[in-house]
Amino acid sequence: METIYVGIDVSKDRLDVHLHPAGDSFHVSRDGAGLTVLVERLRAVPVRLIAVEATGGFESVVVAELAAARLPVWRANPAQVRAFAQALGRRAKTDPLDAATIAHYAAATQPEPRPLPDAETQQLADLIARRRQIIQMMTAERQRQKRASKRMQKSIARLLKALEKELSSLEQDLDDSIGNQPAWQAKEELLTAVPGVGKTVARTLLAELPELGSLARRPIAALVGLAPWTRQSGKWRGKAFIGGGRASVRAVLYMAALAAARHNPLLAEFHRRLRAAGKPPKIAIIAVARKLLTILNAIIRDHRPWQGA
Repeated sequence: METIYVGIDVSKDRLDVHLHPAGDSFHVSRDGAGLTVLVERLRAVPVRLIAVEATGGFESVVVAELAAARLPVWRANPAQVRAFAQALGRRAKTDPLDAATIAHYAAATQPEPRPLPDAETQQLADLIARRRQIIQMMTAERQRQKRASKRMQKSIARLLKALEKELSSLEQDLDDSIGNQPAWQAKEELLTAVPGVGKTVARTLLAELPELGSLARRPIAALVGLAPWTRQSGKWRGKAFIGGGRASVRAVLYMAALAAARHNPLLAEFHRRLRAAGKPPKIAIIAVARKLLTILNAIIRDHRPWQGA
């Protein structure tokens, strides 16, 4: 019996499902009854992988239900699926066609499903994401405050006061979440012992990079989007660049690298050598961020405190 790859296109009320290469398609409602039918039907076939396209959160309940049923599920990157469809010359777009494309993409790339974060890790990730949103709102309001009229400045000041109160509440929630999990607390202490790594960086890694310590240095760098992509064709050599991966994790590591390039003796010396070799400032900091990630990955893997060398 041939191995089946399943593609699921998720919309607000419906799930379109395609089985590749069998070519069978069906749809179910995106509710409890529909998910029960989906699980029963997929259990009856030799599924290698179920690819669910990430669609702004609508897919979360689907992924959780499939994972709870111990089916191999994987979130597909929408941009990569679209690029795959364009490479195949598929210009038409309907939900059933999208499901077929997702299934075909999974069969072609054969990604490995990763375990879903547990409920506590997901809650921590939600708190981290909300904290990031509040800070972005505060930054935007402070920018407006600079050019606002006196009357509008009063309105902005009131909103900033409310946002600061909410931020303080979120910080307390984060402290409580970490404090209630001894394993997290131990990891946070290991991470924050590294010069340049503060609580925000450590907690973002705990929540949004649970693979830290379980992967080798190259895969973990690729997962975050800090692995450079080589660009060359014949004798032409283009500049390597980074991208993709987990942007929020990459952003905090970049900020940590800026601090580490000044205050972490090991990474400051590494940064100095890169600049002396003619590396542009931004590229040097990205290299520091990648090296910092490698160090943090090894610390969590080995449960070894920072030694400064």
